[in-house]
Amino acid sequence: MSASRRQFLATSAGLAGLAAFGCGTTSSRKSLPFRISLAEWSLHRTLGSGAMTNLDFPRIARAEFGIEAIEYVNSFFKDKARDKQYLDELSKRCDGEGVKSLLIMIDGEGELAHADEGERKKAIANHERWLDCAAYLGCHSIRVNAGGGGDEAEKQKRAADSLVALATKADSTGLNVIVENHGGSSSKGDWLAGVMKLAAHPRVGTLPDFGNFNLGNGQTYDRYKGVEELMPFAKAVSAKSHEFDARGNEVHTDYSRMMRIVLAAGYSGFVGIEYEGSVHEEYDGIRLTKQLLERLQLELAS
Repeated sequence: MSASRRQFLATSAGLAGLAAFGCGTTSSRKSLPFRISLAEWSLHRTLGSGAMTNLDFPRIARAEFGIEAIEYVNSFFKDKARDKQYLDELSKRCDGEGVKSLLIMIDGEGELAHADEGERKKAIANHERWLDCAAYLGCHSIRVNAGGGGDEAEKQKRAADSLVALATKADSTGLNVIVENHGGSSSKGDWLAGVMKLAAHPRVGTLPDFGNFNLGNGQTYDRYKGVEELMPFAKAVSAKSHEFDARGNEVHTDYSRMMRIVLAAGYSGFVGIEYEGSVHEEYDGIRLTKQLLERLQLELAS
């Protein structure tokens, strides 16, 4: 039996289990240990090819994958942060599909832990328009990075100061400012947890990513330890995936172990699919990740 055939049969069994569990109803969704969202980066090659645009994202999330909550990446609508006409159209499409906007992942707007104060202020100002955009779309958070150079202890302080500055500006809208382990020092769970402790602000949190623990030069930070360190501050979770075996399990991450860490922290919100691999086509990778998460919804429901 081919790998694709085995995956199909496993998928069918998983979907039948979800149907038996009653996952199509509002009451049953509330009883699930977590819910599933889709991160736009999962479709970055499709977006980059021009085969779809950011405005298509709500429809594709719902029609192709049956997903009702989405996470944007700012680079796919970089010049639209304060374009009311564009944002109204995006909101209209979300409403039409019954899709909720959860957060915007912000890249390329400057280093919030930069050693130069002027550069940090510029980065904060650049992020402010995305706070406005996220609030307009009804999101709960923006995801930022804690990049910067120099001494790690000093960088922690600078990152915390910038995050608090942004969170203070977000107070009136109720938005959170959350940081992903996303390269450099931030891929060290203990370092980023230290930033959270220094910030000590209710709207500052983390977005633990299952796979972003590459420290460079062939070194990695233990992903399970890292997620465990970041979960006490988590306001969103990113289920990074790259490759699946014939049984539908992610090759690089033990999802069952990881999701037990997530739930043990008391988290019950959305877990975002973020397929980033090249072994499977993007649509297939998203579906395989969703199938695995749906299986775990059943396994961990009790």
